[in-house]
Amino acid sequence: PELQVFGPAMVGPVLCTFGTPEQQAQHLPAIRDSSVWWCQGYSEPGAGSDLAALQTMAQDAGDHYRVDGQKIWTSYAHHADWMFCLVRTSREGRKQEGISFLLIDMKTPGVEVQPIRMMDGRHYLNAVFFNDVKVPKANRIGEEGRGWTYAKFLLEHERVENANLRFITQELQKLRRVAGEVRSDGRPLIDDPSFRAEVAAVEVQFKALEIGLLRMLSDMHAGAPAGPGKSSFIKIRGTEIAQRITELLVQASGADAQRYQPGPLFGLGDAGVIGPAHGVGPVATYLFCRAMTIYGGSTEVQKNIMAKHALGL
Repeated sequence: PELQVFGPAMVGPVLCTFGTPEQQAQHLPAIRDSSVWWCQGYSEPGAGSDLAALQTMAQDAGDHYRVDGQKIWTSYAHHADWMFCLVRTSREGRKQEGISFLLIDMKTPGVEVQPIRMMDGRHYLNAVFFNDVKVPKANRIGEEGRGWTYAKFLLEHERVENANLRFITQELQKLRRVAGEVRSDGRPLIDDPSFRAEVAAVEVQFKALEIGLLRMLSDMHAGAPAGPGKSSFIKIRGTEIAQRITELLVQASGADAQRYQPGPLFGLGDAGVIGPAHGVGPVATYLFCRAMTIYGGSTEVQKNIMAKHALGL
């Protein structure tokens, strides 16, 4: 699979900001060159958008913890060397107060990864089970019980990443190419005033998003935090724009996009493409991108965060 963001864009900033010198020396070089892969242990069967409801328990056992529980929807856990994981170290007080942030070696005895296969047969999501997994306390980030603080810091970076600028740029280029190839009433689809207006509208929205994101990154470079309201806004707009582009790609490809061709789509076997090449992927991409407004914090949750932190409601 292609290189993932979990190391460089998520746990990397946490280690730089809150990690000990020993943790930084151990993990940052391998994150920098992507020789070690990470996965994210946040969501659980009963803790998705309400992440603070997580139940995976880490019992204090002296110089280490004993971890029991389950994580779900864990992307590429079957390839990962390490997991950054939220666990519950206390059930006292508010549910956010009893959470700690652990780094777990995926080769530790008791860690079991089970695949969650998609309807199209692909495997990139997993359920991860912990059965009496021994995790040294040296692998805890920061203080015990303050994991929620570190998790929120990480989520600000994740939501900026989930603006999907690279994906949007690539898909916009593809959309213009496909619209130039497909004929409508004897002329390229891109010359149809109505469709061209749809493409122009999404391009304008993307340019505004890009400018807003660059402004926020400039503030972060100057030492200002991303801030939950700003990162939530970036995440909402980026995912909505990405979804709109995939809709336009399906529309542009028309009936050619309706054929399910797993061989060419996933690079399996020697089966040739039926119809034009641009008809192979749009529907699969469209369906996958429906999840964009859910993962990384659903749009509804992001709007509540904006209402609280940006508008003071």
